[in-house]
Amino acid sequence: MATRHSSRLELDDYLPYLVNRVGTVIAERFGSEVLAAHGLSIAMWRVLAALAANGSLRQIDLAGFTSIDTSTLSRLVSRLVRAGLVRRDRSAHSDREVAVKLSVKGGALVARLIPPARQYEAAAIAGLSREELLVLKRCLRRAYANMENRHAAAAGAADQRSRKAG
Repeated sequence: MATRHSSRLELDDYLPYLVNRVGTVIAERFGSEVLAAHGLSIAMWRVLAALAANGSLRQIDLAGFTSIDTSTLSRLVSRLVRAGLVRRDRSAHSDREVAVKLSVKGGALVARLIPPARQYEAAAIAGLSREELLVLKRCLRRAYANMENRHAAAAGAADQRSRKAG
């Protein structure tokens, strides 16, 4: 598909805008209408959902699953620990690593929040066929991977430049 190049940028045809617009409206509404009653933010919900889906995770892996930077994630996990929703334990692989996992209370809360989360997703995808939804999700995953690969390539090039300069 050819990319249009011009001096104008039509937001309603610009993928980053469209993706952000959809994500923002779902997150704002789910956050204010469901999560706020439980004292949770969207970022906290992503942490809880990732742990529910994947079990115990090292914080570095949890950061990858949730797309939350590690320093912000550490503060979020501390708040979730204080709320009794997650636990921090030493990793089974290394005494230096910390693993995060849902507490019983956290697991029960996630179980209560999954049905409304699914309802918000259903509202967002109303009118899409199953095939369209599968293609949409596959394309979004590919776009994310493309951006991650671009970042990794740029970081690798920067490392090479610094080694040559040093």
